[in-house]
Amino acid sequence: MKETISIVEKTIEEKKQLHHVVVNAGKMVQMQKDVQLRESVNNSDIINADGQAVVWAAKFLNKPLKERVAGIDLMENLVELAHKKGYKIFLFGAKEEVVKKVVDGYSKKYNKNLIAGYRNGYYKEKDELEIANQIATSGANMLFVAITSPKKENYLYKYNNELKNVNFIMGVGGSFDVISGLTKRAPVWMQNSGLEWFYRFSQEPKRMWKRYLVGNSKFIYLVFKEKLGFTKS
Repeated sequence: MKETISIVEKTIEEKKQLHHVVVNAGKMVQMQKDVQLRESVNNSDIINADGQAVVWAAKFLNKPLKERVAGIDLMENLVELAHKKGYKIFLFGAKEEVVKKVVDGYSKKYNKNLIAGYRNGYYKEKDELEIANQIATSGANMLFVAITSPKKENYLYKYNNELKNVNFIMGVGGSFDVISGLTKRAPVWMQNSGLEWFYRFSQEPKRMWKRYLVGNSKFIYLVFKEKLGFTKS
């Protein structure tokens, strides 16, 4: 976490651009068939393991990672950094009332000057370029995109050139829902035990059952397949 924050700060100070992405078990499974998603993730500048399952799998495969870097925790730390350093952020995603609540919350907690702009995550393909231009001309140093995978990764990769003025770009999934208070995050002990997925599943079983139960099973299969050397070189 500290290393990532340090790299982001250095990137902004040097007026460069950093494209960040997080991966979890579900996204790793999606990447096996979604070529565009795989390309988007693999071409990012920093890839952090958001899911505890990925950290465990990496250790099991003798390629250990330093630690889990949860996207929502990284976002919260970076927003605080933005406030301290005078950077500006753009929030893109979720429903209008949700993203507005996040904007109001950060404006009250820090300062309204922190917010370069915001937009909900509901749009048509014809609106994509206009949105990218809106973000690019907002003066934002950091962009947080709360849209589901693979839509957000593919969008950010597709419009990377248009967003070159934004120093840091990051997809944050359902983080706006949590920050706004719409949904609750799992207790710390469940996060550390790798059970955060189960907590989210218990909140929205009809929507999440396939993503977690089927997705997690496929991930375990892929890990053992790798361990036993059955993957293509």
